[in-house]
Amino acid sequence: MELQMWREILCPYDLAVEELKLKFVHIMNEYRTAGRYSPIEQVDGRVKSISSILDKMQRKKININEIETDLEDIAGIRVICQFVEDIDRVVEIIEQRSDMEIKTKKDYITKAKDSGYRSFHVIIYYDVDTIYGKKKIQAEIQIRTLAMNFWATVEHSLQYKYKENIPEHITEKLMNAADAIVVLDKEMSIVRDEIMDAQNSFRKKANIVSEILSTMQNLYKVANKQEVIKIQDEFYKIYETGDMEQLIHFNKQLDIIAEGYRAQSLS
Repeated sequence: MELQMWREILCPYDLAVEELKLKFVHIMNEYRTAGRYSPIEQVDGRVKSISSILDKMQRKKININEIETDLEDIAGIRVICQFVEDIDRVVEIIEQRSDMEIKTKKDYITKAKDSGYRSFHVIIYYDVDTIYGKKKIQAEIQIRTLAMNFWATVEHSLQYKYKENIPEHITEKLMNAADAIVVLDKEMSIVRDEIMDAQNSFRKKANIVSEILSTMQNLYKVANKQEVIKIQDEFYKIYETGDMEQLIHFNKQLDIIAEGYRAQSLS
């Protein structure tokens, strides 16, 4: 098959990956904007390289004319979560989407692969609009924790290096690491509520500080400079205390001051 033909085949998959990445990032941001904990921590994606497709075709004995039906992972999305519990929530989100039709689900967390690999895979059908019209393609969504992803990334690199014949002593180390990651994810789940509270407090503080700085920047345009400097000094003193209640109160008072100047400018 000529390179141009490969490009034409893979072009809709490129589009699907970009659209799906954007949609999952939007879901993550929507949760955070609403002040809620996001089950999605990171999103990544890729289209399989031509060489990887050829390798898989050879291993699976797939005919060139059947790659789009028999290869489910030409388009791949990776959704990374902080906790194992988040994985089920992400699966629920996918199930509720009207733009993603689930074909199959593969649970490699409850039952890990022999290699030690753990992840949850969802194969979906996804429609993309091309210059030739609508095209339904398959995409694989891998959902895993940060710890699982670290292990899988290392293992994938070793598989590539050793052409899937990893030496026994390295395989043993990988299995030990896989067992350690199971323990790590369990331990993280135990303190999940504490971690979530800490992260939500951090995000809330960061949002308030951002609002205060934005308001002060706007005040420089309309208020007396010395007055704004005094307000700024007061903010820094409160910030150093780390007291969230004081920051919230300061932000409300600052809004009142800013609203006063806005009213003056309109009168």
